Amino acid sequence: MKKLIFNMLFIVMGLQLSFAQQSSPDQEIMAISKEKWQWMADKNTSELDKLFHEKSMFVHMGGSWGKQQELDIIKSGGIWYKKADIHEVSVNIIDNTAILLNRIDLLAVVGGNEVNNPFMVTEVYMKQNGVWKLGSLSFTKLLVPDSR
Repeated sequence: MKKLIFNMLFIVMGLQLSFAQQSSPDQEIMAISKEKWQWMADKNTSELDKLFHEKSMFVHMGGSWGKQQELDIIKSGGIWYKKADIHEVSVNIIDNTAILLNRIDLLAVVGGNEVNNPFMVTEVYMKQNGVWKLGSLSFTKLLVPDSR
């Protein structure tokens, strides 16, 4: 009887460990977003090219454009996303679409000038064939003082 109880306890503990190691879709999206900020800082356009959907759109303070123009701007250094300090993150998943909101302070170099701005960034991801793709990235400048 003791052996049966011990085996049952071992199985239950193993299942709990197995579930604890799985990430939720929310955590998966947050991790993708965080990695994206690093790729943008590193100007890693090859990884960004894989992440950005072919029809993705980007909205900035200076305009809006599609995937190729965003990649070209990052590669050329027209916008260098040096560091995104992330203060808040929320994720809302609707079917195969995830909407992530980031409140960040973004240190960037734009047109050769270093700037620091508080933004609410909206990222929209779609899951296609088991892979999350970024469909939209929009920056909204916040009217609050920089937290630095």
